[in-house]
Amino acid sequence: MKKAVKIPLLLILILVLGAAAFIGFLTLVEYRPADQEKVSTELWIEDNGSTRTISSLPSNKEFSIITWNVGYCSLGSNADFFMDGGKMVNTADKERVDLNLNKIVKKLQAENSDFIFLQEVDVKSKRSHKTNEKVAFQENFKDYESAFATNFKVPFIPYPLPPIGKVYSGIQTLSQYDVSEASRIALPTSFSWPYRLGNLKRCLLITRLPIDGMNKELVLINLHLEAYDSGEGKIMQTKVFKSVLEEEIEKGNYVIAGGDFNQQFSSTDASAYPILSPDYWAPGIINESDFDSSLKFYQPSQVPSCRSLDKAYEGQSAENFQFYFIDGFIVSENVKVTSAATIDMNFENTDHNPIRLTFTLN
Repeated sequence: MKKAVKIPLLLILILVLGAAAFIGFLTLVEYRPADQEKVSTELWIEDNGSTRTISSLPSNKEFSIITWNVGYCSLGSNADFFMDGGKMVNTADKERVDLNLNKIVKKLQAENSDFIFLQEVDVKSKRSHKTNEKVAFQENFKDYESAFATNFKVPFIPYPLPPIGKVYSGIQTLSQYDVSEASRIALPTSFSWPYRLGNLKRCLLITRLPIDGMNKELVLINLHLEAYDSGEGKIMQTKVFKSVLEEEIEKGNYVIAGGDFNQQFSSTDASAYPILSPDYWAPGIINESDFDSSLKFYQPSQVPSCRSLDKAYEGQSAENFQFYFIDGFIVSENVKVTSAATIDMNFENTDHNPIRLTFTLN
């Protein structure tokens, strides 16, 4: 009888100690970026060691910029995801990851934008079969200077079953023009220990480009704000982002911020795609009146920028599907926007559609 009691107690003790040791390990190796860090910029080096010389930014040209959350090339039309009410953890096999990556690259090449903002770019993660997407984008855009900021780095995430495993991911900016400086600005998180150990450490990726004949810069801000908190994280991160915008405006710089806000701009007309059920994830609202009145907000609403991952998109009727407007751009008044449009990719290779902006510098 004593033996029958001791064995289960011993097993429980081993499990408790193992869990404590694992949390201790994650705490020890936790990714702890500084509030502000310099980010290296890279040009693709050919086998012969040569690189392309990137030119400086002219002041009298129309430019284009595109932002796209690529969903670590694993959230195509076949996928649902457990965090959105679906069932899948591993959402793509290696063949599907490669297919998604190749089609995303081909679309971006066809658009031939001067600047590219990418979110959810994996470097070495179990969820994307260790595909180095950051390097793949560099290799396919050899004429671009690349900057990358890590925002998700955990050696092993043990939940759910099967576990997510190792994640190493971030946001990437590609530029056809010379970048004088790139930096990572840390954003606050609402997750406390130990929950923060398995969560993203979100950030702004800021790239600065000198402009021919001017003492001002084009400042590009790539971002991916909080998604799964109860709201306070979005508010804190938006406040930091707002202060960065205001600082650059005061300097007289040309500013374009874009990416996945996980929030809807207050002026966006989302009436075509209301929240269909309280069970669905709902985005926060960015109140434009809280920002400098000179800023302009672009979240084109002809086509949704994101779909729900509560179920796969393949074979579903769009009429009964949950869509969102959560990606977009914010620009300073000295940037003249000539067009803004969401490109309908029918969510084939990621759960987001790209948004393209064309502009000139006043």
